[in-house]
Amino acid sequence: MRRRLIQSTLAVVLVVIAVFGVSLVIVETRTISNSAQERVDSEALRLASIVDSRILGDENVTARVLQDQVAGERYARVEIPGRAPIEIGDKPADEVIRATARGEEGETVTVEESRSSVTREVGRTLLIIGAVALLAVIAAVLLAVRQANRLASPLTDLAETAERLGSGDPRPRHKRYGVPELDRVADVLDGSAERIARMLTAERRLAADASHQLRTPLTALSMRLEEITLTDDPDIVKEEATIALTQVERLTDVVERLLTNSRDPRTGSAVFFDLDEVIHQQLAEWRPAYRSAGRAIVSSGKRHLRAVGTPGAVAQVLAALIENSLMHGGGTVALRTRVTGNQAVIEVTDEGPGVPADLGARIFERAISGRNSTGIGLAVARDLAEADGGRLEMLQAKPPVFGLFLSRTAADPSPEDGEPESTIR
Repeated sequence: MRRRLIQSTLAVVLVVIAVFGVSLVIVETRTISNSAQERVDSEALRLASIVDSRILGDENVTARVLQDQVAGERYARVEIPGRAPIEIGDKPADEVIRATARGEEGETVTVEESRSSVTREVGRTLLIIGAVALLAVIAAVLLAVRQANRLASPLTDLAETAERLGSGDPRPRHKRYGVPELDRVADVLDGSAERIARMLTAERRLAADASHQLRTPLTALSMRLEEITLTDDPDIVKEEATIALTQVERLTDVVERLLTNSRDPRTGSAVFFDLDEVIHQQLAEWRPAYRSAGRAIVSSGKRHLRAVGTPGAVAQVLAALIENSLMHGGGTVALRTRVTGNQAVIEVTDEGPGVPADLGARIFERAISGRNSTGIGLAVARDLAEADGGRLEMLQAKPPVFGLFLSRTAADPSPEDGEPESTIR
């Protein structure tokens, strides 16, 4: 591209020089020739006037007297009737410029000048024009190189940016070049880079969320299958198989929700549901794990509360909190339900050391973890809660208390009308 730009610019300059240069040479040559002819004509008239003056004054007209009136490179011949011709200077041997003038006393004055002087002057003029043309060509080449670099370098940068995008590096460069068209291309590439970066981030987030959210139901399902392999009692096998099927359904719901959120995070399926059912399900799923750890998990608070949300999403939020207590907490884990205003609250607490002071409100940020864990669980849980119009908060750091707030149906009974608190172990 650089070569083509330089060649095209140079070709345009050469054409302009050829057109205007030739015209200028012709004009200057004619001007110089006409100027030389006018000088010779003027010299002849002036010399004829001098001869007239001397004849009228009865003065001598000789070559010696007129010598100073003729330029050294010119030849003059004065012819006076009745006298011998008077010659001044050397007669040119080559082509000459000639002028003849007649005086009032009948004399004839002829002045000649060698054309070589005109040729020399034309040569000097051509030399000047050629030097100017050469300078114009050099300036055009330098300008063409500069312009080619100004246009080609940005295109090279843009090509490198496009190649980086194709190789999976979506970082925008935010580099502009002062050329509107090239800056427009750079804007489009930077916009594409940002969109690709968001898409890659969403894909990585989906993979991380999927691996985290699928791990809990798969672990629970594995434990149920182990229970089946360790017993010969048909009733226990049937019971465990039923629970395993329920967990498979929950696993399917998790996958469908992940795919739905990846396509459109605003898509929800919130309904009115019974909190007791979700809490009982979580207790049944997590009791074996807590029993193996020598700990207990219980439920207490208001019964038969209804809330607005997606049962599967609420179950995943509670599972994340329960698993978090199992990994990082201690003692008995309690799920308490209560009512505040028009919201139903599920609190999850344990008897462990609580949330470290250096984490604080950052506990819900991704990749933030107090121990060797992914740091994804609480962040995903908060996203799930907010997707259904609820919210997940840390109500107390030591001992840890997390609260899931969900909207209640207007038909729900008031807190005073609800069943009394009870505890399920």
